Amino acid sequence: MTVIQSSVPQSTILQHLQTLVGASQVMAGEELPESLRDRLSGAIAPHSCLPCVVYPNTQEELAEVVKCTAQHHWRMMPLGNGSKVQWGGLAENIHLLISTEKLNRLIDHAVGDLTITAEAGMPFHTLTETLQQQQQHVGLDPAYADHATLGGVVATGDTGALRQRYGGVRDRVIGISFVRADGTLAKAGGRVVKNVAGYDLMKLMTGAYGTLGMISQLTFRVYPRAETSQTAVIVGDANSIQALTATVLASSLTPHRFDVLSPALLQRLNVEGLSHSDDPDHSLGLAIQFESIAVSVEQQMQQLGNLATAHSLSSLPPLQDEPEAHLWRQLQDPMHPTDTQTPITCKIGVLPNQAIATLHQLPHLLPPDVSTGAIAHIHASSGLGRIQFDGGAIAPTAILPLRQWCDTHGGFLSILEAPLSWKQQLDVWGYSGNALPLMQRLKTQFDPHHHLNPGRFIHSL
Repeated sequence: MTVIQSSVPQSTILQHLQTLVGASQVMAGEELPESLRDRLSGAIAPHSCLPCVVYPNTQEELAEVVKCTAQHHWRMMPLGNGSKVQWGGLAENIHLLISTEKLNRLIDHAVGDLTITAEAGMPFHTLTETLQQQQQHVGLDPAYADHATLGGVVATGDTGALRQRYGGVRDRVIGISFVRADGTLAKAGGRVVKNVAGYDLMKLMTGAYGTLGMISQLTFRVYPRAETSQTAVIVGDANSIQALTATVLASSLTPHRFDVLSPALLQRLNVEGLSHSDDPDHSLGLAIQFESIAVSVEQQMQQLGNLATAHSLSSLPPLQDEPEAHLWRQLQDPMHPTDTQTPITCKIGVLPNQAIATLHQLPHLLPPDVSTGAIAHIHASSGLGRIQFDGGAIAPTAILPLRQWCDTHGGFLSILEAPLSWKQQLDVWGYSGNALPLMQRLKTQFDPHHHLNPGRFIHSL
């Protein structure tokens, strides 16, 4: 394979970085761990050198590194632990990776005020463990929760089924510090929720994939942990599932999680009783969790069971404790198809009332040999979800009917993870809305020279 060398020798970049932060905090591209190199192959355009990586120890060091890249017109890619670095488009001519892995300190936990502040490189599981000690939680369940960093969760806007109760990532962030493209350390928000003039920087940075600035510190609002929880799994035909979903959303029930599950996903879940459904190849499912005091959970589960019976649907025995936690881990972590080397993972969105129809239409929107194994789930109240399938046997264009379906039903289809050939042949984001000129103006204002993560976001923002 032909390798196109950067116009700037890596030795020159390494020398500048070592002067700034010390040799122990800089690593040449060829020294990167193999696991990270593999993930980077889905994030950096082919024929490019592996860039070096720098690990600042403090937010001030991070600002100095970014300032250095701006002065030398180097292109940089933000990085946490790299758990989702393969999400998004292909970056070109990247000179260096800047990792927040060592920016992992807890800054403040105001237990009584229900806020917590930490540096962007703190692993999400560390934040979760810290909050658990005070019977609190942050209301997020991102993918790769054991490896993801807080900055990565916010930069990718990655939440899960808890969106049903707590909203998206941008609803959780109330304070942010970040390094601008010129190396200036800036901040917005704080420990209280209040109205501000100008840009809402917390919301702008959420889901921007590091193209507007490099996140260095975050403040989240948190919530008391519930006394108990239970999850119901309900299985049946699409029409009955649709009717029950509409009934639940219009009722006084208050689910914390509420997902619609595809037939292939139902068959893959290790839940006792699922194999006894009448038509496993065509049945859809619902996974519904309630959290509250014990009496409330019991009453809501009973009411849900009565509604399921009224709609002629099968309810499995309620899940609690570890079986319940295991189910939701299975649903949130990427569910790679068995025995495949080419998993395609897409984020999809449709109008909430089209969620069941979307899963029911998969056999008509994807090739038959693909749709039968497509594992998918959609959050019932938001219409957002993920679909994953083996792409080894189909051309990238085979996904376009599904993208068109999502577009015409008020949503989108974005490719998160895919082989390099897919990302070279398809627009990863597929955005066709009217906000692109506004996003381009914001990009120019925040990063006029396009040094921050170029090529990774919508239309090379």
